[in-house]
Amino acid sequence: MDEQHILERISALVDEEQALREKAPSSSPDYEHGPEHARLKRIEEDLDQCWDLLRQRRAKLQYGENPDEAQPRPVKQVENYES
Repeated sequence: MDEQHILERISALVDEEQALREKAPSSSPDYEHGPEHARLKRIEEDLDQCWDLLRQRRAKLQYGENPDEAQPRPVKQVENYES
């Protein structure tokens, strides 16, 4: 996946995240167990992976390596990274 595709994926995920947050406020008692909450969690994980992949590609390019060699890392590895 090239940088443009990653950025498009990030944009689509952010749009979906915003729509879900507007649709189902977290104050709802059923929110934490509903499908919206599960989808939001997955979106957050996908975003973490996309941002990590983008950073990997840019770092490889900066150091003269092939950015196409960057690979998505497991969610558990990237979920606690700070931006």
